[in-house]
Amino acid sequence: MIHVTRLNHVSVVLNSDLIEHIEVTPDTVISLTTGQKLMVMESAEEVIARVVEFRRLINAPQHQSGTKPQHQGITIAAEIENHG
Repeated sequence: MIHVTRLNHVSVVLNSDLIEHIEVTPDTVISLTTGQKLMVMESAEEVIARVVEFRRLINAPQHQSGTKPQHQGITIAAEIENHG
């Protein structure tokens, strides 16, 4: 999930797995696999950087101490089977 900002300055948390493509028209338009389109204030490059950062974060190996990776106050939950 990544944070983006709509043109009306409302922050939205977006499931980045649903991004089909990004257009610059000159506004940044994110097209989702659901058919929905979001016009956002961030540049296409910034959206891509956030997706890459998020994917690196969730794919990062856990520390030897058993703590979960954290980034900007967000803790990535361990897999469900690890909780039981």
